[in-house]
Amino acid sequence: MGASCQQAGGEVRVLPKSLQEREVGQVRIDLHTHSNSSDGTASPTQLVHAAEVAHLDVIALTDHDTYAGWEEAAGALSELSAPVKLVRGVEMSCRSLEGISLHMLGLLVDPGYKALSEALEQSRDDRIPRMKAIIKKMQDEGFDISFSDVEAQLSDGATLGRPHLADALVAKQIVPDRDSAFRDFLHNDSRFYVGHFASDALDGVRLIKAAGGIAIFAHPGAAKRGSVVSPEFIAELANAGLDALEVDHRDHDEKTRQDLRALAAELGLLTTGSSDFHGTGKMNELGENLTAPEVWDQLHSRATGIPVL
Repeated sequence: MGASCQQAGGEVRVLPKSLQEREVGQVRIDLHTHSNSSDGTASPTQLVHAAEVAHLDVIALTDHDTYAGWEEAAGALSELSAPVKLVRGVEMSCRSLEGISLHMLGLLVDPGYKALSEALEQSRDDRIPRMKAIIKKMQDEGFDISFSDVEAQLSDGATLGRPHLADALVAKQIVPDRDSAFRDFLHNDSRFYVGHFASDALDGVRLIKAAGGIAIFAHPGAAKRGSVVSPEFIAELANAGLDALEVDHRDHDEKTRQDLRALAAELGLLTTGSSDFHGTGKMNELGENLTAPEVWDQLHSRATGIPVL
């Protein structure tokens, strides 16, 4: 069971104390986390405070298709007693040429870059009719769930997503937790699945790079979420400007990590590790996977969008 951080009226689980201890000179970098500006349960302020408890030196806030939590997270930095650097980012919904859903982390992108902002907005807007379509499918099979049940799980201004439907199913005692909801009903290959607008993945990489950002393919081998793209398609992403693969992730077993490292080396891509932290909504612990400082230095040197705070 993880340690917790009490802040702003909520509890945020972080790594057990025994795993928070750092080696002398160790730099701890987590490049993929979520707040309640999308489908996390911690506010941006809580997330920043939890990063301090977890002895993180660098944390990236990467909510789904939105920059909404950036300002609050930045404001919370001054409340910390130990310095934590904030990387502002986004997790962009994308799709392969074959229609496979994938997520692209865009770190340090310029929010003023119109083409990227418009693509993110289109994805956010399309999530509402998509959610209603999923709910209709579930209602047709007898599930006692409504759109208002899902809305009740949303924070103000948050990006709507399946995790909020999962939380509604938990609240109605249809499933015990988010993980069960996704395993049984909400995964990408489920009979209830409905897609929403997502940018072509090659265009997504190009937009992130044009916005001055760093493009990282998030959890590329997470087969339990649904179909994954081929190594050949990842090569196309690399040719489009992809910077790195997120290799060390809870959803990747050791064989998958080895294969992804080999592919990254072949394609000249860097490799990262991240928690994909969602607060109490998922088991992922803040800082459970990390990115090597020398890798972050290389990635950071490529960014021209906005600074690290």
